[in-house]
Amino acid sequence: MKPVILAEKPSQAKAYADAFSVKARHKTHIELNPCGTFPNGAIITWGIGHLVELKEPKEYRKEWASWNLASLPIMPSRYEYKVSYDKKVQFNFIKQLFNDPSITTILNGCDCDREGSNIFYSIYYMTGAKNKTIKRLWINSLEVDEVRKGFNNLQDNRKDLQLYYEAKTRQISDWLVGMNGSRLYTLLLQQKGFNESLSIGRVQSPTVYLIYQRQKEIENFVSTPFYEIEGNFTAKNGTYKGKVKIKSDKKEEVQQLLEQHHITEQNEGMIKSVTKKEKRTKSPKLHALSTLQAVANKKWKYSPANVLKVVQGLYEKKLVTYPRTDTQFITNNEFAYLANNVERYQQIAGVSFPVASKRPNKRYVDNSKVQEHYAIVPTKSIPTEKKLQGLSIQERNLYIEILKTTLAMFHSDYIYEETKIITDVNGLEFETTGQTEISKGWKELFSDSKREAANRKKEAIQALPMLSKGEKVLGIVKMIEGMTTPPKPYTEGQLIGMMKTCGKVVENEEEMEILKAVEGLGTEATRSGIIETIKKHGYIEVDKNIVSVTKKGEILCQSIEGNLLSSPSMTAKWEAYLRKIGNGEGSSEHFISTIAKFINKLIQEVPSQLKVGALEQNIAAIQKNSVIATCPTCKRGGIVQRKTYYGCTEHANGCKQTFPGKMLGKKLTEKNIKDLCTKGKTSVIKGMKSKAGKKFNASLKFEGDKIQFEFVNKV
Repeated sequence: MKPVILAEKPSQAKAYADAFSVKARHKTHIELNPCGTFPNGAIITWGIGHLVELKEPKEYRKEWASWNLASLPIMPSRYEYKVSYDKKVQFNFIKQLFNDPSITTILNGCDCDREGSNIFYSIYYMTGAKNKTIKRLWINSLEVDEVRKGFNNLQDNRKDLQLYYEAKTRQISDWLVGMNGSRLYTLLLQQKGFNESLSIGRVQSPTVYLIYQRQKEIENFVSTPFYEIEGNFTAKNGTYKGKVKIKSDKKEEVQQLLEQHHITEQNEGMIKSVTKKEKRTKSPKLHALSTLQAVANKKWKYSPANVLKVVQGLYEKKLVTYPRTDTQFITNNEFAYLANNVERYQQIAGVSFPVASKRPNKRYVDNSKVQEHYAIVPTKSIPTEKKLQGLSIQERNLYIEILKTTLAMFHSDYIYEETKIITDVNGLEFETTGQTEISKGWKELFSDSKREAANRKKEAIQALPMLSKGEKVLGIVKMIEGMTTPPKPYTEGQLIGMMKTCGKVVENEEEMEILKAVEGLGTEATRSGIIETIKKHGYIEVDKNIVSVTKKGEILCQSIEGNLLSSPSMTAKWEAYLRKIGNGEGSSEHFISTIAKFINKLIQEVPSQLKVGALEQNIAAIQKNSVIATCPTCKRGGIVQRKTYYGCTEHANGCKQTFPGKMLGKKLTEKNIKDLCTKGKTSVIKGMKSKAGKKFNASLKFEGDKIQFEFVNKV
């Protein structure tokens, strides 16, 4: 029998077809010729994004169509799906195929992650197909060899089903929080005069709250002085600086220490010890999606969503392995082909170095640390110079970054000598640290003189003169005053790390390892999408890569303060439980009932939580800035944009003046509304459509309390 392969999208289907002999290509599917893998041939078809989606509230009950507090909570007894309107042709073909009695085996070839499992089973169950054998294709590369190997080693669907249950539970819980939370907060805040709608999300809301917390820390920060003791020393072979191990906010404490040791401005000192230690820094770990997003943002200011999009394109071009991975390890299999191709990779990267070792190192190669996917590394497909030049600048930058990080694994360590000097001045010890580079090692792959110079300056690593133990030095000692500095605002690239660690600031690699026990917000695959969502909703702004919370974002955060929607740690626990479902250890029913209880609690408690003075001040400020024009009817209120129309801010006091948001198929802009209110007439609006379907151009006139047309020549 011919099996049917369902790919997630057309480009993926094409990559599968490239690995075999194609019999015919159609609009909805590709037919494969018989071969060793498919003795009777095969049919490849595909989804187009989400063919199937959850129904809207109004499709369950009429009373859920309109937004009002009385209709909450929205909780269907069972969750139903529908086919996206614009994708019915493709779905109907898949349905016919899946229900064909001659088709007994269906292969899930969607993306190798939870969402891929969700897309496949959502479509499969919607088709009503029954009694089919389902197998799972699980690959990390779209190269011809890997695709063939994957189809010859198909997995059963046990793990696939668990991932589907996890993704479906995540989808339903997000739908519940979004539908109920957005209506609840929007309606309650509208009672306070807020004219915009708020989008509430199980993960997006605590993410905005973390950024808001950092912004508040910066705004409320009060700089205070601190005091240290610094010595500028002159030795036989040059000068150097040293500091006493004290940093106090009490000036008297530091002065007392100086007096205690009888230190004046100029003092004789002696070098008590010179300790030299050779130190090594290993090359960076291989890239997971989040580390690649962080590096790309730091180097080129690319947004996390853009990095995912570009690296997904490199994956589809068969140049890199699967991008939505959260591991930084590879298995012995990948290491073997990388080791065999090191010299060719060096040519492509434009570098040359002697390979330190071709033996796998546990820092990078560990089969036990690889579960669903391994780190992002180059594939066996080594691009020609022409193919490399044909990539966009962003694709080339990211490909070379992945390539060089992989090559660094075969390079030698960065070696430097650290010198520690203890200088004694009347029994008071001054510490000095300096570094001397011995071997650049893997760092030569990433040499960027400007950046390295900036880093050296930042780390204040001083070059030391030749010094010897027991040597006499002359020291000028001063108490120096510094000021504490506020935390820095997040860059867009730091948001991924912030979500992973729930806001705990982590730069250190070892600390990051320890914090892996803390389940973060979202998943490796969803975090960049969440950042894009909160940008789209107008909660945050990114200016020159610096993230700030908008007035609207502040209103959201002041509204959710004090409940679980503002608790990143609680949301992280939810994420941890969702992962349990994916591992077959948790129950969807339990999780959804927890979310239902949470929503009921919100409905009861939020009305009293919104009685915050700062919130009302912020609403008034936004209101003032969002008024389009003075209301032409009551002359007291202002016309503002609401969800689907424009209305007067004096509505609660009896003014019923409104303007539609859309008219005969054309969206009315703020300028159109301003013109109606101030001039009584808009400029010509082109392409309006009559009930008969005919297009025409006209100006709108506001006469009395009605909108009239002033016709121009008909189209």
